[in-house]
Amino acid sequence: MLEAKSELSPLIIKGKRISVPIIQGGMGIGISLHPLASAVAGQGGLGIISSACLDRLVSKRNGRKIDVYEAVYEEISLAKAAGGFAGINIMVALTRDYNDSVRGAIDAKADAIISGAGLPSMLPAIQPSGDTALIPIVSSARALEIICRKWEKLGYRPDAVVLEGPLAGGHLGFKFDQIDLESNTLEVLLPPVKEAAQKHGDFPVVVAGGIYTYEDIARFMKMGADGVQMGTRFLATEESSATPAYKQAVINTRKEDILIAQDSRSPCGLPFRVIKQSPMFISALKKKRNPQCNKGYLLLKDAEGKFTHCLAKENNEKYFCICNGLLSSAGYNPDEEEPLYTVGSNAYRVDKIVSVQTLMNELTGKMILQPA
Repeated sequence: MLEAKSELSPLIIKGKRISVPIIQGGMGIGISLHPLASAVAGQGGLGIISSACLDRLVSKRNGRKIDVYEAVYEEISLAKAAGGFAGINIMVALTRDYNDSVRGAIDAKADAIISGAGLPSMLPAIQPSGDTALIPIVSSARALEIICRKWEKLGYRPDAVVLEGPLAGGHLGFKFDQIDLESNTLEVLLPPVKEAAQKHGDFPVVVAGGIYTYEDIARFMKMGADGVQMGTRFLATEESSATPAYKQAVINTRKEDILIAQDSRSPCGLPFRVIKQSPMFISALKKKRNPQCNKGYLLLKDAEGKFTHCLAKENNEKYFCICNGLLSSAGYNPDEEEPLYTVGSNAYRVDKIVSVQTLMNELTGKMILQPA
């Protein structure tokens, strides 16, 4: 069913005109790879790959060991090969691989580096960014102010900012008891963040978390947002690298099946939204898990400055190895670990898998998706 709607304004970041103001969220581990990012870029949006465990995923695909820098460089190059704009999401929490991921992205001429799960306070200092936009993720105007002050000392200002509210999938930038506060809704958070962005150079503000329809996008852009970032809608696409079981779990999910993990958290120390039927999550709640850390992506430095410290290994009752669970969700190691399915708050509204082209047509108001 076709229906004419008002055209969305383009998103302009660091001089690049992204005709469709939609950034596809960088979903790790292994969900947002080059097939998805390239498809989004081909439809006029900004496609994003996830850096999480990328060396392991690309090594398996190529049949030889590839380091972090090479993996990032290769995946971004593939995402950009057919044209359009493509970038990468690099989590601050991935401390060990952070700098190499940034260098690989800039050398591959990524259109954007989006960075959150912690404050990317030193991102501009790693390497001159050239034409690559540096975009922090924040959950408040205060966090943006801190980043702007730190970056200004390095002679840089954000090229854009992603404001992520508490309805997003994956890790959340809020404490558990802050998630449902009215003061933390995107509608309340956007005006002060927009004001801070204007104060520090008038760069674009992109909103994320709980945005599902064309009407949602149009509403936030009327409120002052320059674009949106969406994850779960793109998880449920043909081009997503999630396993068929993961995609089916999203389709089967009811509203009451989506919860925020508090008792069993990722080693990042942040609450995250998950489908409660995830096999790994069920085992974690039943305390039937053995402490392990055989991937090491979330290792922290010990007293000697070496990356050996793992919360999941040292406190199995409170934390578990999220790396292995998410790798299984992308089909990497299903025999080694049970999968973990993270989603956004609106995942229960998904009722079928569609192509990126079909989804983008809906999100830009060109057509309405009929229920399955």
